[in-house]
Order: sequence, then structure tokens, then C-alpha cells
Amino acid sequence: MSGEYNLCIIKPNRSAFSETFIQAHIDGLAGNKKVLYGGAFPVYDHQDKPLIRSKFGLLSYLIQKRIFKRKNIRVRTRALVNYFKAQKTDAVFAEYGMVGASVTEACRLAKVPLIIHFHGADVFHRETVVAYRELYQKAFAYGSAFIAVSAEMAEALKQMGAPADKVYNASCGVNTKEFPLLDISASQKNFLFIGRFVEKKSPVSLVKAFKIVVDKYPDARLWMVGAGPLFNDTQKLIGKLGLENNITLTGVLKPAEIKELMKTMRAFVQHSVTAADGDKEGTPLTVLEASASGLPVVSTQHSGIKEAVIDGVTGLLVDEYDITGMAEKIMILASSAELAVKLGKAGHEHMVNNYDIKLRIALLDHVIQNSIV
Repeated sequence: MSGEYNLCIIKPNRSAFSETFIQAHIDGLAGNKKVLYGGAFPVYDHQDKPLIRSKFGLLSYLIQKRIFKRKNIRVRTRALVNYFKAQKTDAVFAEYGMVGASVTEACRLAKVPLIIHFHGADVFHRETVVAYRELYQKAFAYGSAFIAVSAEMAEALKQMGAPADKVYNASCGVNTKEFPLLDISASQKNFLFIGRFVEKKSPVSLVKAFKIVVDKYPDARLWMVGAGPLFNDTQKLIGKLGLENNITLTGVLKPAEIKELMKTMRAFVQHSVTAADGDKEGTPLTVLEASASGLPVVSTQHSGIKEAVIDGVTGLLVDEYDITGMAEKIMILASSAELAVKLGKAGHEHMVNNYDIKLRIALLDHVIQNSIV
């Protein structure tokens, strides 16, 4: 099939600095695309206008959502069905399981194929899975395809009830042309973390590990890019451990600023863990971007990371919460720029051959087009 079909992409947020992978789908997927957004169920159409046109309908929707906490609200489902019909939608691509589950009924009524792209918390966060259990089952019964971003997630979806023949393992991809191979042969003992300061990225574990590194290599430095609920806790720990001169908290940086920072780094470091509520990573895009840039990755045997990073070949992996092990792996690279270069080059090749965004988009296009009868 050619790209001449109408694709509706539905995402929860109008924009989010940490969701560049969704924008990559919007930019890269084939078809005549319209993007809806506004939470687990879209509130706004592609022109930023409310899907529910009437004031009475909006009032009814708000009462049912905010007061009665309903997930299945007929007035908004009908509005979405009408939108699909008016736009002659051929397929719906839903970003996140909660979104896909919420719009399943509208897709069914409009007889539009539904493809759901899962990303992380929508599969692993226990409360979310419980809250959407019934809607997930309906989505699994109706949906044409379910995209996971790691082998572990693909297996979890099957265990939840997704038909095995409709589950695809396709992590988000990286534009390897935008992240070309860097020359890190003259790099200092500089290390980089990029991500939200949340439990599953365990920034505190990374700081504890880096304390051990600094005790042996006082000139080692770590830049931590991002923000989030654990930012203040991380900042306090840095002060408590006397690491203010070794660890820089940059806050959120623009992509161009991050690329400049990467040029001065020896390696990328991230201590991802399974959070107390069950939440896990999918496959972090920052890991893919760092690897594409030729930075070896020191991380954990966690979710999609253990596929994206080949232990001993493109990076070094430890068990979750192995603080000492993490420190030892960082110190191996602190002591050898030559090894960092070797691992980094292998990582770049691994990204080009297996994770390039063009490969991912081609697979998603194939899945979408196969769903259109």
C-alpha cells in the first residue's frame, strides 16, 4: 500500500520534552496524518479545537470525568467516532496503552483499525495496569497490533492477554545521522546522565556510585541533565557526600546543548531500576542517542537496556542496585579512554544496524498498513 491513507495519531500530551520519540513517529510515519491529544482520551483535535463541540456535551463530559471518575464516557466516545468518520480515518495509532485502551470503543464503533504503542509505565506500573485492566482486555480483543519497546515488555503484554501474533518488539529508534560518531579518544574522566529524576532512573544510586569513583579518581566529573520529583533529594545527597565540585546538576537542557555536552564526555551512565510500584523503563532514548554518538554506556541489566547495550561489547552492565559494581564499571572507563573508544564505536555500529529510526519507522509503517483492509 502507498502512503495515501488517513492516519490518526493520538497522544496524551500536547508537548513534552521527554517524549521526542512520539514526535519522531509523527514526523516519520507515512499517511495523511492528523494528531489528537489531551490525556488518556483525546480532548482536542488536530486544529486544537475540542472534540466535543456542544457546551452541554462538554459539561456532561466534565461531570462524568471529574465527579464520577468514569473512564467510559459516551459523549466523548461519540465525538471521537464522528471525528473518525468526518476525517475518513483509515487507522488509529495510539501512543501509550492507556490511550489505546480508552479509544478502543470509538475505534470499534467507527470500524477503524487500532494499533497501540506501549512505552513503559503503561505495562509495568501496577496501579495503572489494575485501573485499566478491563479496558486493556477489550483493546487486546479488538486491536490490530500492539507494539512493545523491549522483549521483556512484549512478554508482559502476552501475559496480560495480548494475542502473541499481534505483539511486536520495536523499541523507539534513534536518528543516527543526528547523533554521529564522536571522537572521545582525548576525553577527560567526564560522565553524563540524561533523564527525569524519578525512581526508576534512580539518580540517587548513581550519585552513591560516583562517590566511590571520586574517592579513587578525584578529577572524575559527572553531569546530570534533567528534572523531576527526585531532583531535590539528589541535590541534597550531592551536598552531603561533598560532591559539589564533581557533580553538576544542569536542569533541563535543549537538544543542541546536550549534543555539545556529549562532545566532552567519556561515557554515558544511568542506573535504571524497577520502582517500588513496579514501573520500569522501556528502552530509554537517551541510551540510544548516547550509544549512537559513540559514548559507551554504563547501566543496569534492566528492561530494554540489556538489548540496546551489549554487555562487554558496547557498554558495561550491572545488576539493579549494585552500587559498588556500577562504580567499578565507571572506574574501568575512567582508567581507559582506549577501551571507551572501542566500546563506543561498537555501540555506534549497533545503533546504525539495529536501532536507526528509519528501520523503526519502516516496521511501524508495515504494521499500520497491514492493519488497513
